Amino acid sequence: MKKQPKTVCWLSGGVSSFIAGYLMRDAIDDFIYIHIDDQHPDTLRFNADCEKALGKPIKTLQSPFYSNVADVIKARRYVNGPYGAPCTSILKIAVRKAWETQNMLNYDIAYVWGFDCTEPHRIERIKERYPEFIHYFPLRKHSLSKHDVHGILERLNIARPAMYDMGYNNNNCIGCVKGGMGYWNKIRIDFPDVFADMAQLEREVGASCIRGVYLDELDPHRGKAQEEVLQECGILCEVAMGVW
Repeated sequence: MKKQPKTVCWLSGGVSSFIAGYLMRDAIDDFIYIHIDDQHPDTLRFNADCEKALGKPIKTLQSPFYSNVADVIKARRYVNGPYGAPCTSILKIAVRKAWETQNMLNYDIAYVWGFDCTEPHRIERIKERYPEFIHYFPLRKHSLSKHDVHGILERLNIARPAMYDMGYNNNNCIGCVKGGMGYWNKIRIDFPDVFADMAQLEREVGASCIRGVYLDELDPHRGKAQEEVLQECGILCEVAMGVW
């Protein structure tokens, strides 16, 4: 049986992946978001606004085994390290691979990714890891940066996810285990309950988010401050949106 083409955009709940999908929306068959319960609640509002702008539904997938990061850490007794974080592999990658297994028999799959013009290393890594798929990188094609895509979002009159306006440069889970000292010290201030729960969980499993230090020992003054992503949109944005 001849396979049918299927173009898919994986949405992270962040601005970059949405704008990448928006720029190619007419060519995309499925928009898919993988949910984790640790996401800020405003992510679901953002996805609903994105659906309206796209004029297409966003499908939501979630792990059938674990709903949040803490459950994964308790099961694996591991938080983060040289080989990555188990929450990413179980809650995100495994869900996507299960979808691929179900769809690869019937479809030739192409993926649309939200890596921007400043991330050539991540783009090459994706192409090397998944040569069986076609890959599109519309933000790189249009030479757009993170600041540019936030500017395009503003032009679309969509409020960005709340985590950005709180000063975080990504809309990851609240209390991402891959964050550094500065990130966790900001979480300590903005989400003290999340900080306290993760500090307790680290001791429970005997492993930490940050190499060499447990959160309950982290100096509140250590680490670099988060760099806020500001909106910026010039000629390149207009070219990308077809208005130049």
